[in-house]
Amino acid sequence: MGVAMYALNFLALLFVGVIGLVILVAIVLGVIDRTQTSDAIRRNYPVLGRFRELFSTLGEFFRQYFFAMDREELPFNRAQREWVKRSAEGHGNTVAFGSTRNTGIVGTPIFVNAPFPPIDNQFAKSEPKVIGPGARMPYTATSFFNLSGMSYGAISKPAVRALSKGAKRAGIWMNTGEGGLSPYHLEGGCDIVFQIGTAKYGVRNANGRLDEDKLRDIAAHETVRMFEIKLSQGAKPGKGGILPGEKVTIEIAQVRGIPVGKDSISPNRHEEVDDWDDLLTMIDRVRQITGKPTGIKMCVGSEEGVAGLFDAIAARGVDAAPDFITLDGGEGGTGAAPMPLIDLVGMSIREALPMVANIRNAHGLRDRIPLVASGKLVNPGDVAWALATGADFVTSARGFMFALGCIQALKCNRNTCPTGITTHNPRFQSGLVVEDKELRVAAYAKEIIKEVETIAHSVGVAEPRLMRRIHVRVVQPDGRSILMSELWPQSVSV
Repeated sequence: MGVAMYALNFLALLFVGVIGLVILVAIVLGVIDRTQTSDAIRRNYPVLGRFRELFSTLGEFFRQYFFAMDREELPFNRAQREWVKRSAEGHGNTVAFGSTRNTGIVGTPIFVNAPFPPIDNQFAKSEPKVIGPGARMPYTATSFFNLSGMSYGAISKPAVRALSKGAKRAGIWMNTGEGGLSPYHLEGGCDIVFQIGTAKYGVRNANGRLDEDKLRDIAAHETVRMFEIKLSQGAKPGKGGILPGEKVTIEIAQVRGIPVGKDSISPNRHEEVDDWDDLLTMIDRVRQITGKPTGIKMCVGSEEGVAGLFDAIAARGVDAAPDFITLDGGEGGTGAAPMPLIDLVGMSIREALPMVANIRNAHGLRDRIPLVASGKLVNPGDVAWALATGADFVTSARGFMFALGCIQALKCNRNTCPTGITTHNPRFQSGLVVEDKELRVAAYAKEIIKEVETIAHSVGVAEPRLMRRIHVRVVQPDGRSILMSELWPQSVSV
C-alpha cells in the first residue's frame, strides 16, 4: 500500500512538473514571439502562430504521400518516379487495368503504331554514332541515352561514384557538370564528357581564365571522350552556377580551384565570348588543344537567337561547327536557382528541340552536328519523343537521381538531402551505398533503352533513331491529335 501511494505521489508530481514545464516554455515562447518583429502572425498570435509554419512544413509531406494522385505532383509525379524506381530495382514495368495518364491534355504525344510492325528477328538494337569525325580523336557513342551533367559539389562523393560505376555497367557516357573532374568520376571507368562552365572549374587559372595546360591534363585521360562548353542551362538561363559555401569542402575546392567554404557563383557567361563568332573560336581552341570532339550546351530563348549560331557556321565553314549541341529545356534543373529563372525563363525542350533541329537541317548540318536533348526526359515516352523529333541523343540528370533513391524532397540546395545524393553531410551520405546504387543506375539506363526500342518497334522501324515526326501525334486544344510532322514540318537541307 505504501509503495502504491509513493508511486501515485511520484506520478502526480511528475504530471505537475510536466505541466509546469509546458506552461513555462509557452510563456518563454510567447514573450519571444510577442517581441520579435519579423513574423506578424507570431507577433499577433504568440505560440499559436508557430503551428502555421509547422503545418505548412508537414503539408508538403502529406500532399506527397497521402493526398496527391499519381499524375498530379510537380516537378515529377508519382507515376514517373515509380517507373524509374521499378526499373532501377529490376522489377517489371507492366501495369494492369489501363493507363492513369490523361491522354487528352494538350501537347500529349501519342505514338503511331504500325499496322504491320517488323517481326522480332527484324528488330535491331540501336546503332553506335560517331561524334566529331573531324577531331583527332572522334568519339563513337554506343548509347542514345546517357547521363547529363551533375557537378561533384552539387552532388555527393558516393553519388558520383555510384553514377560512374553504373554508367560503365550500362555502357553510357557521364557528363561531369561544370564542377571539374574528380577522382570519383574516373573511378568507374565510364566514358566522360567534361563540361567547361563559365567559371572554368578544373581548367582555370588564378584569374578564372582557361588554363591550356590544365585542359591538356584533363584531355590526357583516355576515358574523357568529349568536351562541352556550357553557355546556359535550363534551371537558370542567363545566370551562372550556384554552389553554397557549406558545400565547398576542401576536396571540392581543390577539384574546382576555388576557396574553401565560400559561395561559388559562376559568371553568367564566358567573359571571352561576346558573340557566336567568338564562341566558334573558343570551340576550335578547345578542340585543337584536346584533340577531342567539342560541343556546346545551351537553353534556347528564341529562334532568332539560335539562328545566329548557324549563320556564323555558314560564314566560317562546317569545320568550325560544334561537334554536338546539347539543348536543355527551361524545365530542366537539379541545382540551386532563383525561382523566376526556374519558372519563367528559357524555352521548353518541347518547343526548342523541333525548332533547332529544323534550323540545323535547313543548313545541311544534320550529319555534322548531333543534337543532345535534355530537360525532364526521364521515361521511355519522353526519350522516344525526343529521338523522333530530331535528337540524336538524350541525357537525363533527375532520372538518374531517382535511380539513386531521390525522393524529391526538394532540399538539393540545403545540404540536408535525406538520401545522401546532394549533401556533404557524412550522416546522410552513409545512407547511399555505392555497391547497391550503381546496380540501380545501370538497370534504369538499360530499361529505358529497352523500352524505347520497344516503342520504335511498335511504330514500325527497326531502331529508335529511325523514328520521325510522322510517327508521333500531338493532342490539340479541341481534343483531336495531329501528326507532329504537320505541327512542326521537317525542314529540308539547303
